[in-house]
Amino acid sequence: MLARRRTSCYRIVVGPVSTRIEDLRRERGTLLMGVLNVTPDSFFDGGRYGTAHAAATRLDQLVTEGADLLDIGAESTRPGAAAIAPSEQISRLEPALRHALTSDALVSVDTASAEVARYALGVGAHLINDVSCLADTRLAEVCAEHGAPLIIMHARGPAASMTGFSMYAEDAYADVVEDVRREWRSAKARAIAAGMSAEDVYFDPGLGFAKNARQSFALLAGLARFAGEGPIVVGPSRKSFIASLDGAPPDERLGGSVAAALLAAARGAAIVRVHDVREVRQALRVAAVVERETSLGTEAAHAG
Repeated sequence: MLARRRTSCYRIVVGPVSTRIEDLRRERGTLLMGVLNVTPDSFFDGGRYGTAHAAATRLDQLVTEGADLLDIGAESTRPGAAAIAPSEQISRLEPALRHALTSDALVSVDTASAEVARYALGVGAHLINDVSCLADTRLAEVCAEHGAPLIIMHARGPAASMTGFSMYAEDAYADVVEDVRREWRSAKARAIAAGMSAEDVYFDPGLGFAKNARQSFALLAGLARFAGEGPIVVGPSRKSFIASLDGAPPDERLGGSVAAALLAAARGAAIVRVHDVREVRQALRVAAVVERETSLGTEAAHAG
């Protein structure tokens, strides 16, 4: 366990954050990243946590429910969402980020802006979550300066260019797993050229981003094929590919979200990004107990 020390407002992890994450994985298995959007228009929880009090209450709840990491976003990534100026993102982030950094969880900031990343890492955030597939290499430069991990999510263009949830041409990928791998590796190479260590670049396949529902399911099914690309982060929570099965709105996609999280964990995800921490944590624990009992039964059978 890495030592920590308290400054006036913030808890700072001493030592490489990636090492801390690996330690937690050995102890707990797949880690849970709890989502907090301090936005008025995110697809599921937009507008719920815009005040400092509401954000702090939700962050405390996520930690109590078992979140290992907290991911705070101040810019919506719903289809058609306009980019938000870095100054506005920082203004939205500041109260929630300050509160999150008093918890024991690792804190991530969801942004494609180098300016926002510099601010967040400067006050104590531990990693950056980039949904732009590193559209701006300055983001990697900032992470390299701070020795912070960078989650690079596969995407093709900004949210403003997306026409709708899970709407994408069926023939846009020859093989969605291999095409995503190739395009993501290009982004990783740019991050390394900008000064980042390879072990600090995390892979997110970008379910729902420039993918239709079938393509998102194919990525989830083929997740094990990404082994060796670095720590895998998957964000299936409440997304529209789930609704392709039954038309459920975001607030009725809990069952599909839990199932997708379990499938991601079973296929090698290091971190699953979720809105429903308690439910997914419980499901992962059930799965772990069953796997342990299965292993013990197999060992006993061989011993007999």
